[in-house]
Amino acid sequence: MLLKIAQVLSPEAVREARALLLQTPWQDGRSTAGTQAVLVKNNEQLAPGSEALRGLQTLVLQALEKHPIFFSAALPKRVLPPLFNRYGGERNSYGDHVDQAVRYVPGTGQRVRTDISCTLFLSEPADYDGGELVVQDTFGEQRVKLSAGDMVLYPGTSVHRVEPVTAGERLASFFWIESMVRADDQRRLLYEMDMSLMRLRSAHGESEATVQLTGTYHNLLRMWADT
Repeated sequence: MLLKIAQVLSPEAVREARALLLQTPWQDGRSTAGTQAVLVKNNEQLAPGSEALRGLQTLVLQALEKHPIFFSAALPKRVLPPLFNRYGGERNSYGDHVDQAVRYVPGTGQRVRTDISCTLFLSEPADYDGGELVVQDTFGEQRVKLSAGDMVLYPGTSVHRVEPVTAGERLASFFWIESMVRADDQRRLLYEMDMSLMRLRSAHGESEATVQLTGTYHNLLRMWADT
């Protein structure tokens, strides 16, 4: 499932994030790439360990915790601390690749299975030319370029790339999620059912049918979830 989620960060939070991005140095993005991805990765990432990076990670994680659509779609079990990248100038693209299946939380040795890949945009589309995230989804190739503060979730199994940025600068946060529900098709069914239940409650309140469907949702989640 490829899902676009609007306004994960408010305009004020985007401004705060961009201010923090000015306070920490950038490094070659290949430092976190796997053996295949390193051959096609040409961008910059925030250097690890800075106070500004920790502040940025806290800002994003707190926003995710408050966003009901994110939780419904991802059903997160573990979220890797967000990273931040920059495309522009000579460091301007990332060719076709698939994300590593397992990543490690820095400094802990904890393993995270990358069920879901996430990109949170921090630049407005008008700030740069090119730079589309291109994802080979089950319904064909999807090209994504969202407003600052908006986010896209897509399966970690997808082949994807970032098109060359030919003018301006593209800033974003990226991270991975290990979901309680491993299978993408099961997550999609649960998400669609949850969204339908929200609409039913809004239109009809807690009817007998809504209560029964809610029970079905949670019984499916019990069946599929690994907590």
